[in-house]
This record gives sequence, C-alpha cells and structure tokens, in this order.
Amino acid sequence: MRGSVRIPAHHPMPGRDLGRETGAEEDEDRFIGRPCYVFNPSLRMSLNDTRCAHCRFYLTAQCPHIDEFLDDVEDLSPE
Repeated sequence: MRGSVRIPAHHPMPGRDLGRETGAEEDEDRFIGRPCYVFNPSLRMSLNDTRCAHCRFYLTAQCPHIDEFLDDVEDLSPE
C-alpha cells in the first residue's frame, strides 16, 4: 500500500541548519515577543503567539512602534 508522507509544519525541514538564521528570519523576529504586546481579544486564543500582527495595538495610533511598521511596508513598495 502506498501513501503520501507529510512533514508537520512545526518540525524543522531536513537539512536545515537551526543554529543559523537567515536575514528574513531575523527580520521577522523583530515582530515577535515585544514587551508592549497585548493580545487582541477579538481573535481566536490559538493565535496568541506574541506576534505583532495579533497585538491589540497593531497598526493603530496606540502602537509605540507604528513608524517601524510603516517603514517596513515602504521598503516593500515598488519605486
């Protein structure tokens, strides 16, 4: 009997060096686990992973880091 094999998303990919992060991973880490994080209660509790995108203040005037988010979006804009 043949079947497909799935690698769960939470397991590291084979051959990936976990001791070294790429630039993209380091950039994403800037938006995880900040001391100002407050979970947005309108979201499912399973999303409470301390990512800024799930913060109550994300992209609002109450966010102390709004300028950093706007700068990050500007970097993605075509010139």
